[in-house]
Order: sequence, then C-alpha cells, then structure tokens
Amino acid sequence: MVDDIHHKLISKYEPIIYMPTESELQEKLLEELQNIFAKNGVSICTYNLPEISSNYTPNDNNQLIQEELNYDQQSLEIEATKLYSQLNIDQKNAFHEIINSVVNGKSNFFFVSGHGGTGKTFLWNCIISFLRARRKIVLTVASSGVASLLLPNGRTTHSRFKIPIDIDELSVCEIKRGTKLAQLLTHTDLIIWDEALMTNRQCFEALDRTLKDILSEKQSKLLDIPFGGKVVVLGGDPKQILPVIENASKSQIINASILRSYLWNHIKILSLHENMRLKKLQCTDSENNESIDFNNWILNVGNGSSSISETDIDDDDEDCTIVEIPSDLLITTTDNKIKSLVQSTYPCFQDKYNDPEYLKDRAILATTNEIVDQINDYIISLIPSLQIEYFSADSISNCTDTCNDVDVLYPIEYLNSLNANNFPTHNLKLKEGVPIMLLRNLNQSLGLCNGTRLIVTKLGQNVIEAIIITETHTGEKTYIPRINLTTHGSHWPFTLCRRQFPIKVCYSMTINKSQGQSLSNVGVYLKKPVFTHGQLYVAISRVKDRKGLKILIENPDGSCGTKTKNIVYKELLEMIKL
Repeated sequence: MVDDIHHKLISKYEPIIYMPTESELQEKLLEELQNIFAKNGVSICTYNLPEISSNYTPNDNNQLIQEELNYDQQSLEIEATKLYSQLNIDQKNAFHEIINSVVNGKSNFFFVSGHGGTGKTFLWNCIISFLRARRKIVLTVASSGVASLLLPNGRTTHSRFKIPIDIDELSVCEIKRGTKLAQLLTHTDLIIWDEALMTNRQCFEALDRTLKDILSEKQSKLLDIPFGGKVVVLGGDPKQILPVIENASKSQIINASILRSYLWNHIKILSLHENMRLKKLQCTDSENNESIDFNNWILNVGNGSSSISETDIDDDDEDCTIVEIPSDLLITTTDNKIKSLVQSTYPCFQDKYNDPEYLKDRAILATTNEIVDQINDYIISLIPSLQIEYFSADSISNCTDTCNDVDVLYPIEYLNSLNANNFPTHNLKLKEGVPIMLLRNLNQSLGLCNGTRLIVTKLGQNVIEAIIITETHTGEKTYIPRINLTTHGSHWPFTLCRRQFPIKVCYSMTINKSQGQSLSNVGVYLKKPVFTHGQLYVAISRVKDRKGLKILIENPDGSCGTKTKNIVYKELLEMIKL
C-alpha cells in the first residue's frame, strides 16, 4: 500500500519532482486504512495501529458521504419513473408520505407493514432511486445479512451503525461526534431499516440515543425528537418470527420487540395489502384462483385463524392452535421419512447434485438444528464424490476468568463435542458440489453475509472455493478461510474459541434461518412441532407457488400426520392493526 501511495503522490505533482517523506507516507497509509475500516463498520483503534499525527491534515473529503452521493443521477431518475408507474395504491400512499417528509424536512417515524409478496422491497427500490437521483443520502440497512443484499448498497444494521453485540437498556452506538460516520449520519436524509421486527428494541433505542447526541450538538431541541429529527422507515411482516431469545417466554419475546419500545408511541403505520406476486402474466383463471386460495391459506396460518375447530385450541395456551394441512401438500409414507422428503424436494438428485441452478432454489426446513444435521448428513451420503473432513482447533478463550485446572476440567475432547446455534461444528464434512451457508459476515460488499448460500467448487487444506447462489452476487466466485470464532453457551462457565470455516451444509436449514430466503421448492419436516410465533407461517411462505411446497408431519408414534401446531401471538398483530 505504501508503494502505491508513493506512486500516486509522485504522479500527482508531476512534472514537479516531489519526494514524499517516510512520515508523510505513514500518515497517508493510516488515513487510507482508517477509511477502509470505517467502510466496514470498525475503527482503526481496534487493531492497535498507530494514530494519525495531530499535525497531519487529512483529505477533507468524507469518503463515506462521497460514496453515498456517487450515483448516476440520470439512470436513477429513469429507474424511479419506471418503478413508480408500477406501484399500486397502497405503495403510492406510502411513497408520498415518506418522500414528502424527506423533501420538506419533517421529522417522521414510519413502519411499513405487509406480508410476503406485497412489494416492500419494490417500494424501497422506488424510494431509494427517487431520492438518490436528487442527491439525497439514503442509508439502507436490514436486520439480517440476507435481507441487506436485497437493498441497493444495503448493509446490516450492526455494521452500519456500530450497534454493540451485548446490548442493554442504556447502550449507545459506538459512534463519536466529529467522526466521518457521525458526519454521514448528520447529512443523511432517510434511513430505511428492513426486517425490523427481527431486531431487539434496544438496538433501535441505542440508535435513537446516538443520533440525538450527534445531532443535538448544534441544535439542542433535537434531543427531544425521535432519532434526532431524522426520517426513519422500518419495514417488516408482523406474522414472521420475532427477536430470538434463548429459552424466553412469550412476554419476554414480545417485550424485546420494537412494539414495546418508547419509540413505538411516535410510529405511523403504513400498510400494504395487495399481493403483487399473484399478478402473473399469461395466467389462466384456474391458476389465478389456485394462487389466491394458496395465498389466503398462508395468511390465515399467519393470522392464527386456520384452526380446524374451536376444540383444537389449547385452553392452557390461547396462542396455540391446530392446523390441518391440505392433502395435496402432504407427504405420507411408511418408508424412511428423510428419504421420502429428499426424493420430493430433490428429485433426480443423483443426476443433478452438482448443478447450481438445481440446488439454489431448493431447501428442506426443520424446527431444530439436530434434525437439520440428520437431513444434511443423509443427503451428503448420496453424493458419489470424495468426502473431506475438516476438524476445528478448540480452546477456552483467554478472556475467560477460569481456574488453573482448566485443562483438566475441560479437556479438548469435551470442547470438541460442544455445539451452539449459528456456530460451526468441530467435524465439518464436505464434498465438492455441496451447498453451504455462511454463519458470519465476512465481506458485505462482496455479498458474503451471515445467511449467504454458496456451492463448494474446490476443497483446499486451508481455504474453500465456492460460488455464491444468493441474490445480487449470484455466480460470483469467492474463497472462504478458516477464522477464529467465539461463543458463550448459557450453561458454560467459559467462552469457547473455535478456529474453523464459518459455514454449515444447507441442503436443509432451520425455519428461523430461512427467514428472508426465497425458494421455488421447499420441503418442511415437522418431526418436532413449531415452538414460537410465526415459525409455521415463515416455513410455508418461502415459496411463491403451491406446487413448490411439501410438508411431512411425523407423529410421536412415528406415523405421518395431517395436523400440526401453529403459534401466533394475536395481541401483537392487533397492536399493528393489520
């Protein structure tokens, strides 16, 4: 990097002969590193690097602001006009409410509510194109890495706003006044936060406190306005899964949602009702009626109004109902359950196991990681290619306050046996052609986020080559290294440090992990019933077409069933007034 900086400085002053000093090169290098770290949501101080000298005058241009203004205005204007012409009435009402607030400088806090297919992402794209064509700064973020890839220049909320991982009622974002990120937030005209209901309310409150602190430096009255007067738009589907809290009760889960935040008192709800996915070209009347019926059934499941009779409602749990699955969606067999499900979801697997187009639109969903691992192991065994096993290097983190006998109390074999949610296993079994899912954000600008799906193309000793099959970066080749990961189990008196590839095989995935994914063929394996709000709705709404969904329900006695449990927190739906 220094050689490159040296060359640029000499070229800049040519034909004058200019020789930069060592100290100047170091300061320019640190400035460039600082900009790179800032783009990825971290600080140069985190890596114990020298600080820029106080005598050094850095480049006055804020790269973060320039990046958000560096768009082709003419092409964005054309795109905005095209997208606007396709908006329905609900979308246009939301569009005008949001745009008027931004253009007129009015502080507003919106929540755009709509089930899958109502065009929330389409609305975001229209708003973003319209404002960026007018050199307005729009920050697009989402609660999950997969959802952020659907947004133009999208980022996860934690990386964009530097929200702490361990958050509480008094947390603030790690953004100081006067920094480039603080300047970017000062100049921001609109913040769009998608999949907001998945996020703990304390994250929104941390951003609220941070924006008030930054923006009230020049205008003290902004301390009393939500988000310091910025226009903030949240989006989400209240029927989907809420913030995940381990072993939490219903009241704890609802309390963690944005609906229980003091900020909700300032919200203005904009609802989208019309399902845009059903407007297919060249669709016959029978196909259209089938799509409408399927969509209505999914919505009834999401609203908790699809129980087969009043007697099927558990008196001890008013949120739990029993749903009877339509016969054409069921898989019934006396054979191996996993085998039947795989044959339905992955037909002709032996011939197409290494075809990316075949694999990217299919997945089997289950309620627990244990069941998911069983399905993945079975499918991998069907692939004829050579299997390679990667073993992790496990240890107890040095930051853990442990006794001197830690090696005796917690031997390596014990650490190897530990597993945690969203964490790679000690023994990772892979073959070429296997689809995998990332478990960490590696590089969002390259589409490598937590939840990104890829297909393995080559297996090296220290690196894995794979092709992305998720959203905007589909078809791009990338390389995945081993990295150090840490996790702290609720019953462990230590922090586990594991060096392993941050991936998991994903022929099958948990229902929670599938939220945000869009697939053509989905098999749902309910060996264990759903256990929280919105899980069944999320599972059956991953597909766009009725023909792409198959469900296998396993009763406690091992037989195939036709009914399953559904959990919906109706009081939460009533709060949003759908």
